[in-house]
Amino acid sequence: MSKGEPFRYTYAVVLVPMLAVLLIWTVFWIEVDFGVNFNNWGVYPRSVTGLRGIIASPFIHGSIEHLYNNTIPIAVLTAALFYFYRKIAWRVLLIGLLASGLITWIIARPSYHIGASGMIYVLASFIFFKGIFSRHMRLVAISLIVVFIYGSLIWYIFPIKDGISWEGHLGGFLSGFFLAVIMRSYAPDKRKYAWEKEDYDEEEDPFLRHFDEEGNFIDDPDGLKQDDDPETRIIYHFKKKDKNPPTD
Repeated sequence: MSKGEPFRYTYAVVLVPMLAVLLIWTVFWIEVDFGVNFNNWGVYPRSVTGLRGIIASPFIHGSIEHLYNNTIPIAVLTAALFYFYRKIAWRVLLIGLLASGLITWIIARPSYHIGASGMIYVLASFIFFKGIFSRHMRLVAISLIVVFIYGSLIWYIFPIKDGISWEGHLGGFLSGFFLAVIMRSYAPDKRKYAWEKEDYDEEEDPFLRHFDEEGNFIDDPDGLKQDDDPETRIIYHFKKKDKNPPTD
């Protein structure tokens, strides 16, 4: 583990997800404790005042169930984003927030659209497609895990259930996809075995030297057993046969 790895792990897996969860729960607590309603701060399509919801709507939730359903996905996906794509994570969050909110503002039905689900779709879509595009084994594995856990989210980008902002989900999904396409990120080099390298010399390979050009096995390619290693030298003794063996 490198010197910066413990901090990277703590920063990604603990601090950022904790901050995201703390913010959405704090806003909901303020609404409940002070008896206020921030729903009119959500995205209201094609309205100038509705533009403020692009920034504010992810922190506003209509019920404890709505808040709970968004808490675990936002924590898990934010941790994955900052751990595996830490160099571009903040840009993904900011651009994803603006893009998904703007798409919702353009295409949505006349209603207040609130909740962090749009950002959940941004993160899930980005992590999945970026891993597939990278063709790096570890990142592809993360993509498959996201599909396994959150694959059912794909159905909610369609108008299949009343009371759900499918437009926000669709906006988040499209935003995540386009960010995966246009944003460049570092992926660890694929591990290569010695024989896959361009400067590899087969003649120096300790295993391949035991075979000749025709593929025949050579037990002692260096001749060590007979010449240089007296402990393994084999010495044969021959005894002449007696021409006149004794008789009874």
